[in-house]
Amino acid sequence: MRHLVLATTAATALACYAPFAARAADPNPANVARGAYAVEPVHTRVLFSVNHFGFNDYFGEFTGAAGTLKLDPKDLGASQIDVTVPVESISTTNAKLDGELRGAEWFDAARFPTMRFVSTRITRTGGSTAKVSGNLTLHGVTKPVVFDATFNAAGPNPFTKTYTAGFSVHGQIKRSEFGVAKYVPIVGDDVNVIISAAFEKQAG
Repeated sequence: MRHLVLATTAATALACYAPFAARAADPNPANVARGAYAVEPVHTRVLFSVNHFGFNDYFGEFTGAAGTLKLDPKDLGASQIDVTVPVESISTTNAKLDGELRGAEWFDAARFPTMRFVSTRITRTGGSTAKVSGNLTLHGVTKPVVFDATFNAAGPNPFTKTYTAGFSVHGQIKRSEFGVAKYVPIVGDDVNVIISAAFEKQAG
């Protein structure tokens, strides 16, 4: 009897999850739907790390990203990204430090409430990878930067049914070049950036 119950439970679970498995995200970049996308903010994260006194790396993140992606998988040169992130969203899990980072001596969120990245060129570097060049505006300063992007997969979200494309992005900037130079060099000038990005396809 016990084995029958376990078998029935397993069969029920498989039946419930079968529709999700059938719509698994497709990792083939050639199959990505062409068109206009918007940032899915709940599952998009902008992570960063800086070296702390030479002892270890200290991490934080920004959330609440918004923006657009014009995607043409057959012609990446025609694709374009325009994303903004609210500086106020910074979080290091240390409330006191977060307040300091929002203040005038660091990011000065009151004067510069958003950071923005606008691509100027996207160049394919592999089957699922590309170099994304663009202009980053941070702390009132705009500088050219280059990020390495990897396509993860695309397909209908199993819960919302919205067609979604996901990417992993990484790169490095010097914060002093954007006027955020407090404690350089004992707190690292080089900022490692890791972005986990989800974009939802728009109607039309």
